[in-house]
Amino acid sequence: MYNIVLFGPPGAGKGTQSEMIIDKFNLTHISTGDLFRKHLGEGTELGKLAQKYMDQGNLVPDEVVIKMVELKITSNNSSNGFIFDGFPRTVTQAKALDQLLEKQGTEISGMILLDVDEFELINRIMLRGKSSGRSDDQDINKVNNRIKVYKKETLPVATYYDEQGKLNKIVGVGSVDNIFSDISEVIETLPH
Repeated sequence: MYNIVLFGPPGAGKGTQSEMIIDKFNLTHISTGDLFRKHLGEGTELGKLAQKYMDQGNLVPDEVVIKMVELKITSNNSSNGFIFDGFPRTVTQAKALDQLLEKQGTEISGMILLDVDEFELINRIMLRGKSSGRSDDQDINKVNNRIKVYKKETLPVATYYDEQGKLNKIVGVGSVDNIFSDISEVIETLPH
């Protein structure tokens, strides 16, 4: 069973690469954004709880997010593994994920960090904003802030997995297929 954390700053190409990884390795995709939409849309108890925090303009607490992730894992226990996309975002979430997987008799196989320099990230996000119409991707101040928040709050998760010997950096610049080839080579060497 492969359990992969796909990681990188906004604009690194995680969405594109995760689809290709899922197809090749037959993994179950776990995205907190998708989980939120599912629980909010279905009006589950976790969805109602998350909505309460969101309505107040607050972040949804880790315990609620972890419970959503746990339900997704346990409802897919015959899966070939999981790819975690946009999660964990904090070291606290990473530790909780490790405990959750340990209860399931498994662990994170590795973290794939798509490494892209800041200038390239900004260009990609701004181009994406023009083609998608997303206003937050067209505002340079918002783009810079998202990268700053990533470095301050999310990047320490990479250090957490590096200390466990599970961090694998991939240069996230070049053709989509070449980057995917590099990712595939790393995944095939991971314990599963």
